[in-house]
Amino acid sequence: MSMHLPSTCGSPEHSLNRRAFLGGVGGFAGGVAGLDALGNPLLAGQLEKRHKRVILLWMAGGLSQFESWDPKPGRRTGGPFRAIQTSVPGYRMSELMPMMASRVHKSAVIRSFSSPNTGHTGGSVFALMSGDRQDTGNLRTPSLGCLLGRELSQPGMPEHVSFWNATWPFSGGDKQLDFALDLGARYEAINIAGKLAPDGIQLPASLTDDDHRAREALREQLAARFQERRGSNPTVASHGGSYQRVRGIMDIAGLFDISREPPRTRERYGHSLFGQQALVARRLIEAGVPFVRLTDGWWDSHGENFEIHASKVPTLDRVMSALLEDLEQRGLLQDTLVVTFAEMGRTPQINGQRGRDHWGACWSVTLTGCGIKPGVVHGSTNADGTAVATDRVTAAQFFATIFQAVGIDHQKEYTSADGRPVRLTPYNTEPVRAVLA
Repeated sequence: MSMHLPSTCGSPEHSLNRRAFLGGVGGFAGGVAGLDALGNPLLAGQLEKRHKRVILLWMAGGLSQFESWDPKPGRRTGGPFRAIQTSVPGYRMSELMPMMASRVHKSAVIRSFSSPNTGHTGGSVFALMSGDRQDTGNLRTPSLGCLLGRELSQPGMPEHVSFWNATWPFSGGDKQLDFALDLGARYEAINIAGKLAPDGIQLPASLTDDDHRAREALREQLAARFQERRGSNPTVASHGGSYQRVRGIMDIAGLFDISREPPRTRERYGHSLFGQQALVARRLIEAGVPFVRLTDGWWDSHGENFEIHASKVPTLDRVMSALLEDLEQRGLLQDTLVVTFAEMGRTPQINGQRGRDHWGACWSVTLTGCGIKPGVVHGSTNADGTAVATDRVTAAQFFATIFQAVGIDHQKEYTSADGRPVRLTPYNTEPVRAVLA
């Protein structure tokens, strides 16, 4: 049973903000100044209970299940690393993850995820991020992050923020993995690559905030006249909404500044860009951003798989542990779902370059926090990790589980642009109830 922790523990570290705003569309309570004003734990606790959030840890390129959640030591597919006992009796993980091994009793691990996707980009990964749907024909459906951003949106906050700590090596550096489609551009990701904050959120030194707001008021006045002659044109309305969205991001610019965090907190996350971005993600969801993707690259280990994982997995171990502990200590984990996922796993076979190639038949994912039963290890693969042995989980089932965990009806209907009813997950999809609280 998960423990309900108080909103703060009384330390100066936790006297930081709980929300950057008090409500109202586009209305912020004194911008970043509102952060410190919300140090009252009673007020903070009330505000936190109003919404759920999701942080997706995306292992771009495909984290190997063998070198993380589902090791096979001593088998021909196993590789050189040992498996160590975890805090869940009978469950062993890779020795590269000792921190998570000691606290995995607070998470749920699914070792039997399976998908036909084996690509990094294009139609296959877009299909995966929409739940590998077979029920909509040629109709593309919005991806997971965009749907969660819409369903969990909070007034005045960006709905969907995506961090990248490495350049996406495909499509000319294109970083888009989530597509809002019929939901509208509002729910597309704000992509932040190789840094901690988006560009252009600070006013130039020559422009005061009062001057900027006066210009904004003039723009709104002119825009209102323009729209009067065009009725309810959605393109015009979207254009105006984009300005409001940018203004909202500028008002919460301080959330991207981790220098405001105590040194002890920053040290806990470590000095990697992935760790620093994870700390920003915690600040964002604490303030009300409903969905944040943290992309850690590059895991595509076709050559020297073991050296790559020996270098990268300990960083994942540290950052993930720090994030979960921080959320728990701040009373946020009960309303925040943290997911680890990727576009694929790695092959059981070790190739001639000591690497593992693309593999969709079976790999591992995890869920921690909001709505999840802790300490569950669901499903299994066979002795060599070449196939699912028990309790296969599809993308549709996994997404249904995510929706249910944060209180969204996974069979809720949307209406597509052509008027068709489309459910969040295919009709009759069942979530993985074994991991739901």
